[in-house]
Amino acid sequence: MKTPAIPHPAEALILARVPEHVVNRAREIKLMAFDVDGILTDGALWYGENGEVAKRFHALDGYGLRMLRESGIVVAFITGRKGPIVARRGAELGIEIVLQGVRDKLQSLTQIAQEHGLSFDQIGFMGDDIMDLAALQRVGLAATVPGAPAYIEQAVHWVSGKPGGEGAARECCDLILAAQKRLGPFLSQNSVVLGDVTQ
Repeated sequence: MKTPAIPHPAEALILARVPEHVVNRAREIKLMAFDVDGILTDGALWYGENGEVAKRFHALDGYGLRMLRESGIVVAFITGRKGPIVARRGAELGIEIVLQGVRDKLQSLTQIAQEHGLSFDQIGFMGDDIMDLAALQRVGLAATVPGAPAYIEQAVHWVSGKPGGEGAARECCDLILAAQKRLGPFLSQNSVVLGDVTQ
């Protein structure tokens, strides 16, 4: 999707709440990776007699991930757990990089970066626990959710306003798209009105 010359007013609304150094980092992102449990879900694990049977995803997050992809930003899921539910969600959203059972997420990101010819400054990651820490400390844009352990919050550049599974990933997507002036076209094509901001 072509980047417009004139920013959409809603982009300024989003970016006004974000420190300039975070906006600058978001502007460089070409690949955004997400942990699943606690980021794309609320972290609850639902079990039946035969193991994990359900995860709760949020539609707002799903559309945000689609917007990233349609804007030319590569999206990846990198999770420490394994199961068909994550693979199905990734397939629904057209996400080609879905890595499960990953213990070393930094190593996975390093491999992805090499495959796509990207530097770490061009990669973002959103995670919320110890397994995510090394990756968060290395990427250009590190993000987490409220309620993450203190050492995770201290390691990241940005903390979402909404919790995991409740639109946190969408906030991150909107931030990246707004920083790159790529959110406006989605708003314009849907004739969106946001608060006092109209087209």
